[in-house]
Formats: sequence, structure tokens, C-alpha cells
Amino acid sequence: MTYAIVEAGGTQIRVEPGRFYDINLLAADPESSYTIDKVLLVNNDNEVTVGRPFIEGATVEGTVMRHRRGKKVIVYKMQPKKKTRKKRGHRQELTRLMINSISMNGSAIAAADDNQAETAEVEATVAE
Repeated sequence: MTYAIVEAGGTQIRVEPGRFYDINLLAADPESSYTIDKVLLVNNDNEVTVGRPFIEGATVEGTVMRHRRGKKVIVYKMQPKKKTRKKRGHRQELTRLMINSISMNGSAIAAADDNQAETAEVEATVAE
């Protein structure tokens, strides 16, 4: 099982080829390819490569599926006995990214099957 830990959208995420992930908004158009070069760790069949802080020559290729908004978070502030109340909501802007392949030094060590990627896309649209 091959996976990588990458830094994208200000967070660190464990990614696998053929799966999609919701990360903070990326400046990319839907249906365009996106390359992440901040790869912290790669595990290729129990052969672990750790970067200091990033791995030289390692990239993760993905496709931007669409931009969306996350669930609403309610922020409620109240001061007791003062009749002061504030209720605010927030929805995070997200980008759904489908991971296509993990590459080391220009050669792909793991790639998603086309059938697996299409199945994940269909499941994503059905879930929403």
C-alpha cells in the first residue's frame, strides 16, 4: 500500500492514489491538474522515505474536481447576567482534489486506476 503525507492548504494530509480529499481552497480551476511538491513522507510497500522537511524530487499529481463549501459551524458567545449574546456562522471554502499519482524523481511509484477514480467520483456525487 502506497501513500504519502503532503502539505496542502495549510494542513498535512495522508493521501493515496484513487481517492479524493477536501482541503482548503486552492487557486486552481475545476477539472484542471494540480501538483503538490511539498511531500513530507512517502511509504511505498513499507519502504519509508522521510524528508527534511520535504523530499527532493517527490510530487503528488491530482485533479481539482470542484470547489465547494464545508458544513456550517455555529459560534455562539454569551456573557451571563449581561444580556450580551452573539451568534455567528462560518462555512469554510474547500476544494475537492482527486489524487492521480505519487511520483519520486520523475517516475510514478503509484497511480490510480481509471475505474477506481470514476467510482470515487460517482460516490462523491451520490453522497452530496
